[in-house]
Amino acid sequence: MGASAWDYYVPYQEDLDAALQQLRGEVFATGDYYWVHDDEPQPDGDGEPRPQSLDELWEDELVQETGTHSILDIFRVVGPDETPDHNTVEPVTAEEARELLGTDKLTRAHVKDFGVFPQSRWIGRCTVLHDEAGDPHEIYFWGYSGD
Repeated sequence: MGASAWDYYVPYQEDLDAALQQLRGEVFATGDYYWVHDDEPQPDGDGEPRPQSLDELWEDELVQETGTHSILDIFRVVGPDETPDHNTVEPVTAEEARELLGTDKLTRAHVKDFGVFPQSRWIGRCTVLHDEAGDPHEIYFWGYSGD
């Protein structure tokens, strides 16, 4: 199948990891993710039922291999002194934003240019987006994952 790109806008809150966890909960609850077992034909025509919790989802070996092609593949936001690793999201730093886009007050208008930020499969990125007055307004998560 290959990796899939994904992106999400969520209301601003100071704690990026709390925003991530809330988003993951919402995506899981709506079922808006790739469920590998939907592709397996069953004699009765129904696929394997979806899991009832995120823990149950990640206990599935096929999910561990293929992912969900969504934010569910990302477990936590890394801190400023951490190196991003598989299943993490790395915030854009103010220095990175200034160097690559000329400002540290990113807005939705800048999103189209976010391809300049380095990223890797299974490691998401996030940044705070500001309103016209320069105040934090929302958080944007993006990346690509899955196999």
